[in-house]
Amino acid sequence: MNAPLRGQAAVDQLLEILDLKQVDAATFVGESPQTGAQRVFGGQVAGQALVAAGRTVEPDRFVHSLHGYFVRPGDPNEPIRFTVENIRDGRSFSVRRSVAQQHGRTIFFMSASFQVREEGLDHYLPAPANVPGPDEVPTMADWVERYPSRAGIFATSPQAIDVRYVGVPGWVPPGDRVVSEQQRVWMRINGVLPDDPLIHACALTYASDLSLLDSVLSAHGEVWGPGGVIGASLDHALWLHRPFRADEWFLYDCTSPSASGSRGLAMGRMFTQDGRHIASAVQEGLLRRVGSRA
Repeated sequence: MNAPLRGQAAVDQLLEILDLKQVDAATFVGESPQTGAQRVFGGQVAGQALVAAGRTVEPDRFVHSLHGYFVRPGDPNEPIRFTVENIRDGRSFSVRRSVAQQHGRTIFFMSASFQVREEGLDHYLPAPANVPGPDEVPTMADWVERYPSRAGIFATSPQAIDVRYVGVPGWVPPGDRVVSEQQRVWMRINGVLPDDPLIHACALTYASDLSLLDSVLSAHGEVWGPGGVIGASLDHALWLHRPFRADEWFLYDCTSPSASGSRGLAMGRMFTQDGRHIASAVQEGLLRRVGSRA
């Protein structure tokens, strides 16, 4: 097996995945990386759906929110067809609906809103205090080396995103994770991105699905995989508050206010290293014990 791509090579592959082929004014086609995964990563299809939507909007309008639903598992061996509906173009806002399909069926759909830059009231709650910086916590390679049998897809997939857990990852063995109300992760694209704000927004959308549901498990000291839980994203919402670069470090501060009925709700805030609140995410996921009835 070839070694997974890392650094700029992995980022270049991510950019290729986000660079959809345009069929006509409202139709785009995207591919998936061949990583051996059984289904398409949710952050990928969400990022691609946003690319499709964004390409139908004037460049002076920037995405500020998106709301998506994961309807069916995606097939990583089949191209994904995205169809964009123009819901509205107003003086300040544009709204699009982006639908992803495979084998003639919808696997994901998203509504996204874009706005021209405007001045107005500006405030945000402070970032968490006394959080170790990204250079003070283990790298993903450190965790993979410690738990090679649990790392799974993390050990073989392209490392386009540098992910550094402040606490313990959700995929360690059962019993190696203590109960914690927070799941905090430093992230950045592991290379250099073009300056296009849409690319940074799509990259952040991709990253926002990586560890958010971990906070639901963290609240119980639970883990993913054998001896723990399996899960899938049901829906995902993201709000982009301020300009940012996804190839610079940001802290993903996540908590879970509720879990019931085999579903868990997770909420996350993203902060730059200097404490600016750049984005917020909310996701609900399906969570079931390994071996339970599907």
